[in-house]
Amino acid sequence: MKVDFYKHNLTQGDIDNAVKVLKSLFLTTGETVAEFEGKFSRYLGCKHTVGVTSCTAAMQISLLALGIGPGDEVITTPMTFIATANAILHAGAMPVFVDVERDTGNIDANLIEGAITEKTKAVLPVHLYGQLCDMKRIRGIADKHRLAVIEDAAHAVEAVRDGVRPGGLSDAACFSFYATKNMTSGEGGAVSTNNREIAETLKKLRLHGMSKGAADRYSKRYEHYDMELLGWKYNMDNIQAALLLNQIDNIERNLARRDEICRTYEQAFDSVPGVTRMKVLPGSRSGRHLFTILVPPDKRDVVLGRLQDKGIGVAVNFRAVHLMSYYRQNYGYKRGMFPVAEEIGDSTITLPLYLKLTAEEIDYVIEGVKEACADCG
Repeated sequence: MKVDFYKHNLTQGDIDNAVKVLKSLFLTTGETVAEFEGKFSRYLGCKHTVGVTSCTAAMQISLLALGIGPGDEVITTPMTFIATANAILHAGAMPVFVDVERDTGNIDANLIEGAITEKTKAVLPVHLYGQLCDMKRIRGIADKHRLAVIEDAAHAVEAVRDGVRPGGLSDAACFSFYATKNMTSGEGGAVSTNNREIAETLKKLRLHGMSKGAADRYSKRYEHYDMELLGWKYNMDNIQAALLLNQIDNIERNLARRDEICRTYEQAFDSVPGVTRMKVLPGSRSGRHLFTILVPPDKRDVVLGRLQDKGIGVAVNFRAVHLMSYYRQNYGYKRGMFPVAEEIGDSTITLPLYLKLTAEEIDYVIEGVKEACADCG
């Protein structure tokens, strides 16, 4: 049997929405993007959403909209995809890593204050695998030290912790609609915020710093544009937005199915010697974006190979960012500096998790992991 690592769940309705845009006059940022932004804001309970090309772009321009740039430091986690730290560099600031919680892989809020310097301007937590960070604690620390908070919520559209959702306690929450995300338009992202001024600045930054986009200029009587800021070409288009519209309606139903699959995995793997997993904390609802197991580091790559030999698609989410060659060579990071993140990065294996998984495929993955991990205990 072959079980792919991921299959998207685009429906005929999603495709019909995209075709409708393709047959229309306006393909770039226009009414469909605005419709998506309003609908996504209502789902999150945030006042504003700005559609962009990726979560990376979302984080970069969120930092810039909050006045963060050269000479500034941003505290974040090394247990994430490289885009998180890279976005800080692209904004001209410096990422400052602190280690993570063993049970969740999320940034350890207890370590944040110890990393704050006079150069610190923001905290950028990452909600790993769909488990929300301790946003109440992080917001409290940020308020005490007058820091901005920008969330990397690429995994966590659906997440809730202690009654808090993404965007609820931050200055901006950044989302991804990449091909393997729970909501997808192939590529794409968004920023949600409750601050109107930030939202208006983000709209300019996503489109060259211009005061008016194409829809403003050409859908009614022509108006001249000005360039008010130095921006980028990061605007979401109507085609991407069209693919996302119906998916917002299905978020809760789709989450319930992924949660069911995860619970089946958890029950099966809790009795396998040498295999552990991340926890969903009490008072939390995970977005259930990725299902990862942890195996002994000296066995991880062997287990990966065994699973692939069985036709089971796997991935590693993630290797610790500070151990990447670029960060080691340019910033002097070394192994041993963030031991919990390193342990997770050396041990983690991500298994198939998507709506189209059949009961037979789930059973095959479970048996495959048990066989592949037979000598991990």
